[in-house]
Amino acid sequence: MRQTVREFYERAERADFTAVVDDHGRHTARDLLDRAAELAEAMTPDGTPGGTVLLQADNSWRTVTATLAAGMTGGVLALVNRHTTRAEFAAALEDIRPDAVIAEPSALDEWHAPGSGTPPLPGARPAEALDGWTVLAGRGPRDVSRWSGGTLIGLTSGSTGRPKGVVQSESALRYACTCTIDVNGLRDGDAVAAVVPLSSTAAYCFGVCLALMLGGPLVLSGRWDREQALARMAAHDVRWTMCVPTMALQMGSAAAGSRVLEGVRSITVGGGPMDRGALARAERSLGTRILRVFGMSECLGHTSPRPGDPEEIRLGRDGRPFPGTELRAVDADGTALGPGRTGRAQVRGPSLFLGYAHDGKVESPVLTPDGFFPTGDLLMTGDDGTVTVMGREKDVIIRGGRNLDVTEIERAVASHPGVARVCVAPVPDPLLGERAAVLVVAEAEAEAGTHGDGDGTGGGAGIGLDEITEHLARTGLSKAKWPEFAFSVDELPQTTVGKLDRSAARRLAHELHARLDAHQGPHRLTDREPHRLTDREPHRQADHERHGRPDQERHGQPDHEQHRQGDA
Repeated sequence: MRQTVREFYERAERADFTAVVDDHGRHTARDLLDRAAELAEAMTPDGTPGGTVLLQADNSWRTVTATLAAGMTGGVLALVNRHTTRAEFAAALEDIRPDAVIAEPSALDEWHAPGSGTPPLPGARPAEALDGWTVLAGRGPRDVSRWSGGTLIGLTSGSTGRPKGVVQSESALRYACTCTIDVNGLRDGDAVAAVVPLSSTAAYCFGVCLALMLGGPLVLSGRWDREQALARMAAHDVRWTMCVPTMALQMGSAAAGSRVLEGVRSITVGGGPMDRGALARAERSLGTRILRVFGMSECLGHTSPRPGDPEEIRLGRDGRPFPGTELRAVDADGTALGPGRTGRAQVRGPSLFLGYAHDGKVESPVLTPDGFFPTGDLLMTGDDGTVTVMGREKDVIIRGGRNLDVTEIERAVASHPGVARVCVAPVPDPLLGERAAVLVVAEAEAEAGTHGDGDGTGGGAGIGLDEITEHLARTGLSKAKWPEFAFSVDELPQTTVGKLDRSAARRLAHELHARLDAHQGPHRLTDREPHRLTDREPHRQADHERHGRPDQERHGQPDHEQHRQGDA
């Protein structure tokens, strides 16, 4: 982030300005630079510059300060969420091999409990910075060239649940931000808001990086609260923000037609199923324009409409590719398809990532011979240059902007000794788009060959949701991935050759979900349980943000839920 930080420093030298507004108050650019200089010293105890820094990124001045410190020292910044599990953190350490770790003491205690194994950085002496946070900095040589020009590593969940570090260059981040600034008509000094967790690659890019480039306030909230978000954006004259559809709909509901965000030029929305009608009602209530976009951590924000486009373009499609970015649909043989035909999405452009972090260095991505990256989505292009994502190739559930890998959840549930067979399927939700339901065949029922009433539900008590989630807690599966409905069934739907029929399983899950009434308690998590998303749940649910296939985060998805659920 050397160029971006240098420009920010030069701007602050000319005149100080408010750079961050968060739960702690206002923070000026010069104050953040002073704090960054102190942090840089703690990060480099023996004076060796650079290094790879693994940061617990939160929605506060600390993340901006750490960015400035990394830019000052020529370092590489890797982002981790506070709600990362111990196993996920260990995997991140293995793949990134950081030279320094910065986090809350409580987070480090959870990630490295006494007797759990090797500490994050053996031999490192803890220092204090960022008002009570811990800095663990190793000593010795530091080689950032191992990242092949990368400046940011954002973690996203892989198909096995192991975090994958997406390595992006500063030029890629600046390109994505420059295009976004142009599309939304932003100007130097404009305030932008970040309501999605900054541990998300997309939120960091279009929050921290974009704000540093604009030289205006970055308005933050430590946790998601729709009323607070509306009030803070209105009070600080925010011109633009990015969020997942769930957040946009919740803010629209909270605004109650007040048009409280009339001063906001536009809100970029992506990261889950998006219904045109619901988004249109939200933008009328808020008094702004909503722009439906498509992108992913691996190729940041590569499409967008403009605020002046008609509703059909803004809310019914996924925009146009940024200048210099190419997006195409191909058939099974890789042949490019013309307008109006649906095929597998592939993308290439200036914001394409350098690769994934593996064993302390960047591992080049698998591209087509002509340099395109397969996104895992089904895409249709239009004669007017717009694109529409029609679905996805792989089985994921998109819950409020977060991708839940079906295979990962199924494996975790199947490890329960009382489970014979299991299938995870999405069920519709008017606010979050999709929730995860699990169809379970219990060992006892499978062995006894019991039968229910012919509607697919098991005749016995089966295995309840509480028992399943208790088991998942023991296995270490992140709470954000736990299913919210559990149905006991005699047998899972099968094809004529005896394979799992996922389409039929989805239909069965939908039918069982539709039957739930006031007595649904045994099947569904309650609001009191910590892993059920509520309007005021902390940011950990929206990070993650995840926008498409299991091994990628993305920020744009199709209009109609049936497109997602029709995938085989």
